[in-house]
Amino acid sequence: MTDDLLPDEPETTVVEWIDDTDSDDDVSLLAAARAAAIAEFGDLEEFDAEDLAEEPLLPTVAVVGRPNVGKSTLVNRIIGRREAVVEDIPGVTRDRVSYASDWNGRDFLLMDTGGWQRDARGMAAQIAAQAERAINEADAVLFVVDATVGALDEDEAVVRVLRKAGVPVLLVANKVDDARTEADATALWSLGLGEPHAVSALHGRGSGDLLDELVSLLPEEGQGRTKGGGPRRVALLGKPNVGKSSLLNKLAGEARVVVDSVAGTTVDPVDELIVLGDREWWFVDTAGIRRRVREASGHEYYASLRTRAALEKAEVALVLVDASEPLSEQDLRLLSLVVETGRALVIGYNKWDLVDEERQRYLEREIDRELVQVRWAPRVNVSALTGRHMAKLVPALDAALAGWETRIPTSRLNAFLSELVAAHPHPVRGGRQPRILFGTQASTRPPTFVLFTTGFLEAGYRRFVERRLREEFGFVGSPIRLNLRIREKRRR
Repeated sequence: MTDDLLPDEPETTVVEWIDDTDSDDDVSLLAAARAAAIAEFGDLEEFDAEDLAEEPLLPTVAVVGRPNVGKSTLVNRIIGRREAVVEDIPGVTRDRVSYASDWNGRDFLLMDTGGWQRDARGMAAQIAAQAERAINEADAVLFVVDATVGALDEDEAVVRVLRKAGVPVLLVANKVDDARTEADATALWSLGLGEPHAVSALHGRGSGDLLDELVSLLPEEGQGRTKGGGPRRVALLGKPNVGKSSLLNKLAGEARVVVDSVAGTTVDPVDELIVLGDREWWFVDTAGIRRRVREASGHEYYASLRTRAALEKAEVALVLVDASEPLSEQDLRLLSLVVETGRALVIGYNKWDLVDEERQRYLEREIDRELVQVRWAPRVNVSALTGRHMAKLVPALDAALAGWETRIPTSRLNAFLSELVAAHPHPVRGGRQPRILFGTQASTRPPTFVLFTTGFLEAGYRRFVERRLREEFGFVGSPIRLNLRIREKRRR
């Protein structure tokens, strides 16, 4: 096992920067660099403001109906991409999944739900409960019915739930693929929800008229939380059978997720609102990623893709490692994936109840040897079986998120860079010595810096700058990205 499984440093994008000055004077170059930064990123003082205006809450639209009526297909049609899982068997969708969408300039959140069934038990009852929660939280509802089958008892049961909720409802008669089947849609007037909107989610027929009617019902500001608001999202990652689902069940205080000793029990990402440290958190249990995605097949392959998508939507990743076993290549690849996606990182060493003193000594050596590139990540020793140290998760997650969102004022950053370059200049290479002229933090989540330089900075020096940034400003639990803007010396 080698360290090259983890990236040496954040990917660096080098963009040629050419200014109009021929002077090599430091003051002139610094002024030109600052002007270029302002031209690219705007007013730096305004850019450094910490009190950013919050985005308004978006209207939320819940898509509900009994199993296998085409809800996920309709969701994919509206958002314009195949993101929701679609198969020809009922029960594929189990959890509420939200997608950002828009129509004619109106932004809204579209919430796909699992099939609602009357008198459901077991997992089906949990799916139905999720669908009912989606209805109560929505600003409008798309009630999808299979027009080729007609209204069933389950559909009428959903109507009763909708009437209790008191939200605006549009009745969607799906699978009306041509004019001959439009007569099937008219029979749905019997549900008492007004005119059925005949559509074909598969082919797009009638979807435009449906969306026109939908956006006319939406309020200007709804209940949907934007990416920057609401509970923080935590993705539970780990190799198969490391204890992710057991940890989620322990945090939830109930058997929320199916747990089995057979690896690969979890297929779809499972969202759960957890109260931890007197606050709400969205925990997303994901499928265990195999060593290489291409080795998976069937539902395992798709589960791996969904896991990656869940990570990209999360804010912080809690990567579980089996503390009772040696670190594996899969563990390192997962940590590398988190760094590449730019998410905050906390490492949880699970099954700590199985670790004796000898194993602890070996584990410390493995961490020092294998996890050099992520030493900045907080570590928590937990046991999903016994509940050990669950309270320590909140401080670790908070620290990682704080580091992920840290912003350094431009003036303070450049004072730091001036001292750094004066004390430790870049080595001379080929008779030239690159200099850092000016720096600014382009963004947070993760912290991304742009350095205006007179030449290319070697990878070793970029790692040195990153290390000193961490020593000076923290950035606990967060990857750092360094981008370069190079001023090539003008040829005469």
